[in-house]
Order: sequence, then structure tokens, then C-alpha cells
Amino acid sequence: MQNHPSSPAAGAGPLAPLVAPTITVCSPPSGPAGVTVTLTGTGFTGVTSIAFGAVLSTSFTVSSATRITAVAPAGTGTVQITVTGPSGTSNGIDFTYTTTAPVITTPAPAQGPVAGGNTVTLTGTALTGATAVRFGATAASFTAVSATQVTAIAPPGAAGAVSVTITTPGGTSAGVTYTYLAAATLTGLTPAQGTAAGGNTVTLTGTALTGATAVRFGSAAATSFTVVSGTQISAVPPSGAAGAVPVVVTTPAGATAGDVFYYYLPAPALTSAVPGSGPVAGSTAVVLSGSGLVTATAVRFGAAPAASFTVVSDVRVDATAPAGAAGTVAVTVVTPAGTSNGLGYTYVTVPVLTSLAPNAGPPAGGNTVTLAGSGLTTTTSVLFGGVPAAFAVLSDSVITATAPAGAAGPVGVTAVTPGGTTAGLPYTRVAAPGI
Repeated sequence: MQNHPSSPAAGAGPLAPLVAPTITVCSPPSGPAGVTVTLTGTGFTGVTSIAFGAVLSTSFTVSSATRITAVAPAGTGTVQITVTGPSGTSNGIDFTYTTTAPVITTPAPAQGPVAGGNTVTLTGTALTGATAVRFGATAASFTAVSATQVTAIAPPGAAGAVSVTITTPGGTSAGVTYTYLAAATLTGLTPAQGTAAGGNTVTLTGTALTGATAVRFGSAAATSFTVVSGTQISAVPPSGAAGAVPVVVTTPAGATAGDVFYYYLPAPALTSAVPGSGPVAGSTAVVLSGSGLVTATAVRFGAAPAASFTVVSDVRVDATAPAGAAGTVAVTVVTPAGTSNGLGYTYVTVPVLTSLAPNAGPPAGGNTVTLAGSGLTTTTSVLFGGVPAAFAVLSDSVITATAPAGAAGPVGVTAVTPGGTTAGLPYTRVAAPGI
């Protein structure tokens, strides 16, 4: 029995012949490896491969039966592009590989930290098909964005300038300069303290401060700052709460360690001044109590500076009153954080006694003696020969005292006030006749 070719089923028409694809246009007709080429033609449905000469494209997209886009693989010279599908292989169409060398015009930014890791955008021409980006001799990871742009991650490097290059099938570009910046350090502040209101000028010293982009006091940005040199910045602190905050300078190389502190000082406050009065001649030792006193730079009695003062602690300052005119003045303490509230301190004139009435009495005492004079309002004691007497201040010029018992004979009577002690007036204890 002989075998015969199968016949078409009854009623079926003849099978349509398979037609190989054709390419009519290649756009662009030339370019570097990696360029995307658009092929226009017919019969592209089901295409399985695209060859540039003998090399297959590793990336292509069939958009329709008449359009394909393909990425040119590595190659040189002029080659024939062919398309292969279920119906066969197309005609060939010329594609010419160009060897234009890449060019970099700008890196942005043009500097960064020695630790690397920052993204650098390289702009130029003929960057398609980039195969390598190097910072000096060190390869960087990169992404080819377009024929005019590549983004690269700067690798770590030593402080200083290096040449950045891009390599494509067209060659290696000339280098552009990228500078690795040493990490900034902050070593000191002058002054290292100020008021909670801020606004004063602070000089920051350190290294590698050139190009500083920010200065922060704690979490708040400096009101303003000026880079004076690579080792100095002038900054104005913002307002802040009392206490210590780290000062941090940020540069393109990163931020300083935050191990230098600025102290916002609490405003000084006074709660007491003891004693609250003294002689116009001054020299009275006055204990000032309060808070925020540890950085005191001055103590004033009215407008006059204290004769001397000693900071004992944050809550106490010992001061010596200067000479002053009779009357009350405000005592204040001055610190870098400001001037305290004022407490009254009264300068008292030296008291004077002009008469005693009577100026004699029995040794048993008990009689009332009227003392007349001036400056007696603040009398703290009346003494009969050094012996305290009960007394009452009636006015600035009159005191009544009860004479204490004592031996017969004369004694000096004095009145003591914060302004001093009067000169004594004689008072005589007279024994009764016959005793």
C-alpha cells in the first residue's frame, strides 16, 4: 500500500502560505551599542529573535505586526538587522555602529563625604550603553538614565579630588573633578553659653567647616551663620530652653558628632537680701539668695557696683555693699543670661543722740528715759553702758527706753541702728540719800 499526502478535508479551502517578515525602515540607522532602534515593516507577529549581524538583541518589544523596538547589542561597523519569526527570517537592513566617545560636562554634586554613598548625577553626551563609571580608579554602581544622563553612587574615597569617567562602547570619557571632603569636626564654642532668648554671636571652631550648609543648636537651626574659614563659623543661636544642647554643623561631607555643647542659661532671680539695710558708708556684708546666680558677673546696689562679691553657689552670692546715699536702692545680680529682679536695700544714715530726759535715775532702774536725736527709725537696740534696755521707737527723732538696773555712777547711753551706733550720752545712776 502506498502512502499519499493527506488531502484537505472535504469542504476546506487551501492553506494560506506563510509569509516571511520584511523590514522596510530602521530608525535610527546608526548609533552606539545600547541604543533603542525602531523597525518598521510587515509580518512581525510572533517574532522570536532579532539579530544585529550575528549577535542577537537581548531586549526587544513587538508593538504590532508592523513595528518592533530593539536594543542594539555590542558591535562594530555596519551590520544587517534581521527579524526571525514562525514564517522565517526577514530581509536584512543596514545598521551602522558609531563609536562616538562619551563626554561628561557636569557632576552634581561635585563633592561629597569620604564615606561615599551619595548619589551623583553625571550629565553629558553619548552616554548610552555605559558599561562603567569610575571615581578615580574605583568603580561605582550606576544607572544609565538616558543618552545624556547617568546617576552613580559615589564609592568611599580619600579626602581630595578625583577624576570621574564613564566608559561606553564608544570609549572612555575625559574625567571631571569630584572632591571627597574630609568629615567636619567641631572643637569649641566662644562663648559656650548665653541667654534663653538667644541672639548673641557665637564663634564655632573646628576643622573642614568650609561649605557648611546648616548649623543647629539642639533641634533648632541657628538664626544665621557665616562660614569665616575652614576652621571657623560665626553663628547666632536661636532661642532655647535653659540647659545644655549639642551644636552640630552640617557640610557636604556630613554632620559633626554633636559632642560640643552650648548652655542656655536661666535668667537670674533674687529672693532675699540679708541684711536689707546698712550704713551709707557701705562695707556691709549682704547675703543674696535666689537662683541662676552661678555665672554672676556683677552685683549692683542701685547703679553702683558692689565693693566686692563672691559666687558661693547657683543659689547664693555674698556681696559687700558700696557706699551710698541715704534711701532705698535695688540690689541686682548680672549674669550672661541677663539681670535679675531687684530687691530693696536701704542705706541708713548714722544715728545721732542729742539729749536724754531725765539723764539720771536710781540704780534699780525701771524709770523711763526719752532719747532725742535723728536717724533713729531703724534702731535695733538701746544700751545703758553696754546693758540692753527695753525701748520703743516713737519717731525718727524720739525713742523711749526703760533704764536697766546697774551700779551707781555714770554710764554712756547709745542707740544702735543698721546705720551705725550713736555717740554716747551720759546717764547717771544716783543712789538714794542715806543709802
